[in-house]
Amino acid sequence: MEQHYMNRLDTETETTINKSRFISSIRRTDTEAEAKAFIDEVRRRHKDATHNCSAYIIGEHALTQKADDDGEPSGTAGVPILEVLKREGMYNVTVAVTRYFGGIKLGGGGLIRAYSNAASDAVKTAGKVIEVSMIPFRITMDYTHTSRFEHYTAEAGIEIKDTGYTDKVTYLVHVKTAEKDIFLSKLREITKDTHELDELDIIHAESAF
Repeated sequence: MEQHYMNRLDTETETTINKSRFISSIRRTDTEAEAKAFIDEVRRRHKDATHNCSAYIIGEHALTQKADDDGEPSGTAGVPILEVLKREGMYNVTVAVTRYFGGIKLGGGGLIRAYSNAASDAVKTAGKVIEVSMIPFRITMDYTHTSRFEHYTAEAGIEIKDTGYTDKVTYLVHVKTAEKDIFLSKLREITKDTHELDELDIIHAESAF
């Protein structure tokens, strides 16, 4: 199984079902140690809660994953949270759902729905990003080409990270690895192949999904 997305934000959501409060906390966790530390943090913060259930997935291939029911009937809390993370294609993420019991039992099916919905709300609120390989290019060109170049980068969604001005203009741009050939072809067309180009080492960046 290969997961594709990480959470964009670390955040918290809350809902009430039959007088029970469900507080969902989501955090980016790159290692299992970070996941466990976050779960411990939630437990300390909500030490008076009835349950602090959780699940996490570490690694794009989901080689490390764990679900914890924390006293809820087996399979009604941690596993539903984990299944949401799998279905949403998430990795390097931990979700802890805190329950303050309101006096009304939800039953097995009700608990599964409640914890699933709580986890889904957390993922939706946090948003998703994907990791993409980017190539930084440093490009120097005559002023006569800058207007067209900047128009092209804006339309193509290529971010200009830095601009320097001397007798010519030097741009630092980050281009997705998969779009390298298209970019270089367009650059040659814009400058009539008169630009100077430095290709730097590949970096990894995040892009909103």
